[in-house]
Amino acid sequence: MRAIIRAGTGIALLLGALATLTGCNDAPQAKAPPAQELSETFKDFGNYEVHFNALRTDTLSPDIARTYGIQRSKNRVMLNVTLLHKDADKAPRKPMNAAVQVDAYNLNGQLKNMDMRRVAEGEAIYYIGETSISGSEILVFDIKVTPEGENGALEVKLKREFDAS
Repeated sequence: MRAIIRAGTGIALLLGALATLTGCNDAPQAKAPPAQELSETFKDFGNYEVHFNALRTDTLSPDIARTYGIQRSKNRVMLNVTLLHKDADKAPRKPMNAAVQVDAYNLNGQLKNMDMRRVAEGEAIYYIGETSISGSEILVFDIKVTPEGENGALEVKLKREFDAS
């Protein structure tokens, strides 16, 4: 997961540099729109937290994609899900094994194949899956996470727009 986070950090640095460079001309600058809230990236379930994020796979570095067997493409999306256990409010969260099932579909109701696989790096445990998109699509991910040793699933929904242009 640290590697995937590093890939996102590199993209953020690149976008920041581009924003700085594009702001260095003599043309009048339009006032930036107000910042919008980021969509939810985790949900609290008492003793558990489910963290989730989705991104186009072409935003990953070639090395990261190769390491995790992910196909880089502007027409592919990756979902990342992590389950953390809380022992106490201020205690560090601990990654946990879980059964993760995801139903992904677009706004036309077309189901997308989304097989999740477990990845472990040191103490980190997370689940990743990929699916394809056609052009610009809004995908809805119905995520069900069943912690190891538990019977009930923790359910979250992520809705994200992807632009493949």
